[in-house]
Amino acid sequence: MLWGWADAKEKITINASWLNEQLNIEADKEGNWTVEVQTTNSKAPQTIKITSKESDILLENILFGEVWLCSGQSNMQQPMKGYNGQPTFGSVMAITKSNNPNLRLFSVGRVGSKTPLKDVEKYTAWQQASPESVLGYSAIAYFFGQQLQEILDVPVGLIHTSWGGSSVQAWISKDVMNGYQKVSLDELDITKKTNHIPTALFNAMINPLTQYTIKGALWYQGESNRMEPENYKKLFPAMVKDWRQRWGIGNFPFYYVQIAPYMYGNNDAFQSVDNSAFIRETQIQCLDLIPNSGIAITMDIGDDFCIHPPKKKEVADRLLFNALNQTYGYKTVDFAAPIFDSQEIKDGGLVLKFKNAETGLYSYNKLEGFEIAGKDKIFYPANAEIVMRKKVFVQSDKVPNPVAVRYAWYNWVVGTLFDTNLLPASSFRTDKWDDATRIEK
Repeated sequence: MLWGWADAKEKITINASWLNEQLNIEADKEGNWTVEVQTTNSKAPQTIKITSKESDILLENILFGEVWLCSGQSNMQQPMKGYNGQPTFGSVMAITKSNNPNLRLFSVGRVGSKTPLKDVEKYTAWQQASPESVLGYSAIAYFFGQQLQEILDVPVGLIHTSWGGSSVQAWISKDVMNGYQKVSLDELDITKKTNHIPTALFNAMINPLTQYTIKGALWYQGESNRMEPENYKKLFPAMVKDWRQRWGIGNFPFYYVQIAPYMYGNNDAFQSVDNSAFIRETQIQCLDLIPNSGIAITMDIGDDFCIHPPKKKEVADRLLFNALNQTYGYKTVDFAAPIFDSQEIKDGGLVLKFKNAETGLYSYNKLEGFEIAGKDKIFYPANAEIVMRKKVFVQSDKVPNPVAVRYAWYNWVVGTLFDTNLLPASSFRTDKWDDATRIEK
């Protein structure tokens, strides 16, 4: 799709290097024009010349390939060079080796708007990957795109549009947000706390992109909504549906990251939403609410006192595994982490079964982080071990008649349960209680 603006009813000609014939179009009465153009499978750079009565525009060094939108908050925004005092592991060598004319980078500047914009107000235009362009670029986006380009051997483009600290509400259109809360920005100063204002980032940082054909989207956000898991379960799928309808290219792939463990306040929260295990649970549940989606679990690569974990390549790898398997047909690539499925009582304990455990379960050392409870809803620390290679047996002498298990149900925790390809299981609970308690020892 090509699009632009001209005078009302102005005639425009387009000459593309890969087309045999010139395109002749006319702007509408408001000066808008769009045209669908057949693309080429050639990997060679192309040119487009757009001519009107008043101007001649020549676009050069154009590539056709796979374009991925990368959005969210500060963990998506974190650049290859890291934040001040907060590194991105592996970035020095990756930046040094980043020269790649077949990997292109575009960044949308952080700005809000009260109404949907047709064009981005602030941006860094398309650049070839190089140490200079990669240094300040989203680490997750770059690690994803660099490896995707190498594997597919086709041009790859990345559009990065994120804002640290942003809420999901800010990325949703007014039409959709009004179904959940009334949005009126007329009298609001959107220069303050812009990233938390419903619709403001959608208007300025998503809507202008919706005519650009993309292959799929990557999303890393949720920290700013961690205290409202039930609301997030409605808003996040609504946002994805909203974006897909705006792009109008069907249910394009949408792969997202579960927020990593982190010491939010303290680690004593158990049953309240101050425990980020609840938002992690919601993010897992959204897999069933969002068609053609996938999740990257980060239970093993969080940081207790830094909300921006340095292991961004591992996050990108897990997003890439989703894309390779589900989008590009690399069916030998394991992309799905173990997810709790069911339990049965046995030998005074509980045997847990998991989805996505076909190749078996694994732990580097002893399994930790498991708790077990009886009908009194009091959870005690439990012993856990992998049995029959694909199940986990959980037991405690303090709970002779167990009915429920929770795993890694903390703000800060290091996951110990993986599949044999080292994809970590999410924190989970087998109950739905809202009044459970915990005995630490």
